[in-house]
Amino acid sequence: MDALVLAAGTAVVGAMATDSWQTARSAVVAWWRRVRPEEAEDVDAALAQVRPQLLAARQARDTASEAALASDWQARLRRVLEADPRLARELRSLLDDEITPALPAPERARVETLVMKASATGHGRVYQAGRDQHISER
Repeated sequence: MDALVLAAGTAVVGAMATDSWQTARSAVVAWWRRVRPEEAEDVDAALAQVRPQLLAARQARDTASEAALASDWQARLRRVLEADPRLARELRSLLDDEITPALPAPERARVETLVMKASATGHGRVYQAGRDQHISER
């Protein structure tokens, strides 16, 4: 759930700086209306308020402010999923089908999350790679 929340919050904020923002915003608000209708209007207003802040941060190359905005949206999304973890599938669909496609390639790369976990017992070895891996042991 954490990787999903991180990716979704980052994608929402990243989408604010695109020409496709209105489409992404509509999708986010529609999702919120389905899952927490009592909060949808506040979310819509917050999205409208945050966008100029993000654009100003980007203009100033203020990555700390941009990260703080993403963190705020991640916290909102985390609270929704903590209240109802079953909504993770819907959030994943929103992210994959609505928000991420609206992002330019560099923004998409920022939201793609790779989580790898491994464990070994005894004297076992674990090899992990995000791409090609060649291991030569004798």
